[in-house]
Amino acid sequence: MDKFIIEGGGKLYGRTEIQAAKNSVLPLLAASVLTDEQVTIRDVPAISDVENMLHILSELGCGISRTADSVIIDSVNAVSHEIPARLTKELRSSVFMLGSVLTRFRRAKISYPGGCDIGLRPIEMHLKGLKQLGVEIDEMGGEINCRAASIRAGDIYLDFPSVGATENIMLASVFTDGTTVIHNAAREPEIVDLQNFLNAMGASVRGAGSDTVAIAGVKKLHGVVYKPISDRIETGTFLIAAAMTGGEVEISGCDCENISVLLHKLSDITCKIQSKNDIIYLKSSGRPDAFHIDTRPYPGFPTDLQAQMLALSTICRGTSTITENIF
Repeated sequence: MDKFIIEGGGKLYGRTEIQAAKNSVLPLLAASVLTDEQVTIRDVPAISDVENMLHILSELGCGISRTADSVIIDSVNAVSHEIPARLTKELRSSVFMLGSVLTRFRRAKISYPGGCDIGLRPIEMHLKGLKQLGVEIDEMGGEINCRAASIRAGDIYLDFPSVGATENIMLASVFTDGTTVIHNAAREPEIVDLQNFLNAMGASVRGAGSDTVAIAGVKKLHGVVYKPISDRIETGTFLIAAAMTGGEVEISGCDCENISVLLHKLSDITCKIQSKNDIIYLKSSGRPDAFHIDTRPYPGFPTDLQAQMLALSTICRGTSTITENIF
């Protein structure tokens, strides 16, 4: 698409149901290689990041098939430990494959990941955590070569509660002898979803949603049929769009608790909001008031809603301030 043509002046009205969270689906797809039984993930969004991750799995030797609303991954014939450079350059979340591929094959080769270019997003914490589990890592010519004759359990202390590093270490630890404990772990709902997915496959993970996650190693994982959590960022985007246009929307399928910080913020700037279980109703009460937000790791204000709130600020009464603390 070369351009967008936007005719303004309309209010956003209606009802919609939120799809599965991209930031949950991608690590779940990476985790699917941890078993040689079929994994079915339901309600997978049809977006380029998901397609790129499926292409990576296919290159590893996994069988991929689709039904009307699900993706089925069969990793029984997965043989390759090399994650293709042409795909890692398109998808930053390809780095999730490090932990699961290492666990499956005891070695992994990946190029530095690409993806969105919104700021410095180093993967040093991923690599540091893997090294503490006994993984040998060589970096040369833009490639990362990892070897793990044995991955050992240990205590991992993250310098920052990185979502990706937390998830990668979880994936690398599921088959260790003993218990790995991640300190200063990320607390995002997507971490909880990965825990629930792994446990449904037979893993032993506890503590997700807090700053300490413990992974007790098991011998084997089995297949699963799983529906990921809904996308809190998509939910927030619809809510902010309705607030910005003076509209009225009803959104279903999203856990209200996962987006409570945004709901409180929109209520403060004159939006009428009602929420119960997985249904959120918002009605704009006119031109919103100015606001202040600071992006923080969960449960703080999510950085992935910062751009939408900036757009909203352009029509608010008064001067809004937005402080970006993640990127």
